[in-house]
Amino acid sequence: MAKKAVKKTRKVKKTVQAKKPAVQRAKTVAVKAKPAPEKVPVRGKGYSKAELEHFRQIIMEKRKEILEELEALRATIMDSTTGEYTQENSAYSLHMEQGTDTMEREKTFLFASREGKFLNYLDDALKRIDKGDYGFCNDCGKLIEKERLEAVPHAQLCVDCKMKRGK
Repeated sequence: MAKKAVKKTRKVKKTVQAKKPAVQRAKTVAVKAKPAPEKVPVRGKGYSKAELEHFRQIIMEKRKEILEELEALRATIMDSTTGEYTQENSAYSLHMEQGTDTMEREKTFLFASREGKFLNYLDDALKRIDKGDYGFCNDCGKLIEKERLEAVPHAQLCVDCKMKRGK
């Protein structure tokens, strides 16, 4: 009697699976087969308080420079009297001049966007200093070289891991 029940449930499962489209069956298999990424634990001794303060000063200097550049970019694209974005609506402007003005405005917005992204990287580095995990590679967990952090204070990967990623 138990064998008949097992055979019946197998038939029901097969018919349910057969009713699903092949794409759905493949998706469920792919999701189950994908392993969860593992977080590399921070290993070893990190930088001293004096060294972390040195890195903090480098980051704060770069942050100050970025904020000054962002302010200068904002001044070029904003009208100081109205506080709105400047636009060239002159009836005497030619199409070529309008195209050039538009292209220059887009470049300015691109520069501002890049500077804002860099500012976020620097802020994240300051948070990592506060948390105590600054200077460790996110991939291998080893301590990032001091020279690299002085050149790129927001670095999250050691040179070897960065080269492996090819970015």
